[in-house]
Amino acid sequence: MIDRRTLLVSSASLATVGLLGSRSGIAATVGAGATSADGFYDLIIVGAGTAGLPAAIFASQRGGRVLLLDSAPVIGGTLHFSTGQMSAAGTRLQRELGIKDSADAHFDDVMRISEGSANPEIVRLAVDQAASTVDWLMDIGLKPLPEHPVMGHGHEYYSERRYYWGKDGGRSILAVLTEQFEAEQKNGRIDLLLESPVTALLRSDAGAIEGVRASYDGAERVYRGRQVLLASGGYSSNPALWRELDGYQQHIDAAYPFSQGQGLRLAQSIGGYLRGRSMYLTSFGAIPADESSPSAIKTGFETWPDRRAPWEIYVNVRGERFVREDEPSVHRREHSLLPQPDQRYWIVFDEAMLTRAPSGIKDWSHADIRKAAVKQTVFYTAATLAELAQRTGIDAQGLEYTVRRYNDGVASGQDLWGRQHLPAPIATGPFYAIRMQGFAITSNVGIAVDARLRVIDVRGNPIPGLHAVGEALGHSQTSGKAYVGGMSVTPALSLGRLLGQTLPLKASART
Repeated sequence: MIDRRTLLVSSASLATVGLLGSRSGIAATVGAGATSADGFYDLIIVGAGTAGLPAAIFASQRGGRVLLLDSAPVIGGTLHFSTGQMSAAGTRLQRELGIKDSADAHFDDVMRISEGSANPEIVRLAVDQAASTVDWLMDIGLKPLPEHPVMGHGHEYYSERRYYWGKDGGRSILAVLTEQFEAEQKNGRIDLLLESPVTALLRSDAGAIEGVRASYDGAERVYRGRQVLLASGGYSSNPALWRELDGYQQHIDAAYPFSQGQGLRLAQSIGGYLRGRSMYLTSFGAIPADESSPSAIKTGFETWPDRRAPWEIYVNVRGERFVREDEPSVHRREHSLLPQPDQRYWIVFDEAMLTRAPSGIKDWSHADIRKAAVKQTVFYTAATLAELAQRTGIDAQGLEYTVRRYNDGVASGQDLWGRQHLPAPIATGPFYAIRMQGFAITSNVGIAVDARLRVIDVRGNPIPGLHAVGEALGHSQTSGKAYVGGMSVTPALSLGRLLGQTLPLKASART
């Protein structure tokens, strides 16, 4: 998985990581005007990522003329950053392994995990298409990890093994999509324009969308088409839009840099509206690189109690515990963090715990943690709890009181929060704290669509000629106020593929 800081944003350097060629080569292939033979495209796709690529591939395979535009200098979108985790029920791989599963069971699990907050129309559409999409990806070369499918990883568990990804995460998916996409380009039915942000949707006098205006090589150009598909992703690298739509500050900068919310603004500009504003949810956090906000991620800490039983306590800026540290449900842990100031907390422990407990940081030794704490930035140490509180910014009285009550619980075996794993008190200096920052890298708010993925206005009327798919719909539509495994990548792939298979094309196309 590419780190944000190593995503190369110039065309020449991007070519060195095995993506598409330089921009000059692309321009020569596409042509400065990027216009089809009759000056009209069957489908114009805004966004060459997880949803846009399969839409282009399948529309082209049906004989359609496709224009694909993206503001980035490479195709792939968030697949460069994504873990590529997919979920699908009723796949060929499941059947070969004797796993009995169905789209109905998948739907029920999504609605259970999201506590009914996901959009049932979109979820139903997504899970019904998921198995055939995963089968197709495997047909064209995707290889899930050997033990897959699995029950879960990093999210609430499914009721059956339907969770898959490849060894290179999202780039495993991108590799097989790129091969298919380039084959369709060679057939002459797809034009691709990179570094070409779409600046406006064009509307006919009758109200139908009939094309786009885009910036290319410093000039505004018009491209006309029968259908426009907004597959431009979310806004997770736009801190101002993040605060406007979600109401929270963005504390971690770990998303795809071209996720700027372009498609959402385009939909709003012609009467579409956004939904999902109340659906924000933080993950349970990671260790930031520094004290800035937003910051990059330095590393993680293992907070899953079934993988590593917790020795430490978790406290907020007031020095208060806010969840039992061995709470088995990641969903409950995430919801407990959401109301904490800045979705921030500290993992607090003492020297005896550091010496005896398994390291909570993968590939870090106890000595590594001590060394990091010497710098007193993100990792902290002090001789007393009061001094530790002063260095971290935690309320000293609150921290001392919390540790005292926790130690009482360890001694009695009756923790105030109901924690079961109580291996030792926090009593032997020096004391330590590691700052954890909750964050989200998916956009919860998105474009409102109907069950056919047509962009709709506030009255529920579809805007003719305009569809939307992928993260542009908002992560909340397929996961609700939860993180449901595989319900970001798979719906984007599946619904992009579905639109490529079904959107009306010209009469001469194979429909």
